[in-house]
Amino acid sequence: MARLIEELRKLPGIGSKNAQRLAFHILRASSEDAEALASAIRDLKAKLQLCSICNNITDTDPCVYCSSPTRNQRLVCVVEEPTNIATVEKTRSYNGVYHVLHGTLSPLHGVGPEHLRTANLLIRVQQGNVDEVILATSPTVEGEATAVYLAGILRPAGVRVTRIATGVPAGSDIEYADEVTMSRAIEGRREM
Repeated sequence: MARLIEELRKLPGIGSKNAQRLAFHILRASSEDAEALASAIRDLKAKLQLCSICNNITDTDPCVYCSSPTRNQRLVCVVEEPTNIATVEKTRSYNGVYHVLHGTLSPLHGVGPEHLRTANLLIRVQQGNVDEVILATSPTVEGEATAVYLAGILRPAGVRVTRIATGVPAGSDIEYADEVTMSRAIEGRREM
């Protein structure tokens, strides 16, 4: 039981109490349910991998985005995590491909450029297979630092590098926007 609790504590957002609750739940579960959980974890590790082109999590290599003949392979949207792809896809306004960094620069947490998955992005750009790279990192200190770093290493290759707009969210009241958000909204304004 102690070993299971210790392993569960390694999961993000799971502290000692939650790990204990989960362990006791698994103990009380039927053998079939416990085996189904263990099997799902084994299958996840055995069948899923990173796409060799974009680093998305996939069961086929290349992934569905990189292998799609209907997507614009010359337009690459760089995101922090695989989960960010679903957010972009929900807009139904983007038809390019992706590149997943699996993190952001964070010197305070010991995450430097060598920890980001940028090598295959640089290869794509240097081979001349990309017209534009959209940097879609979060508007946090780490996300901004990552975007600035990426722009610096991509521009010498002659590719167009753009950044997603930030500012006041749709449906919100500008009365509640902080100074940085309002400043970015004004800077990112466009012709009507």
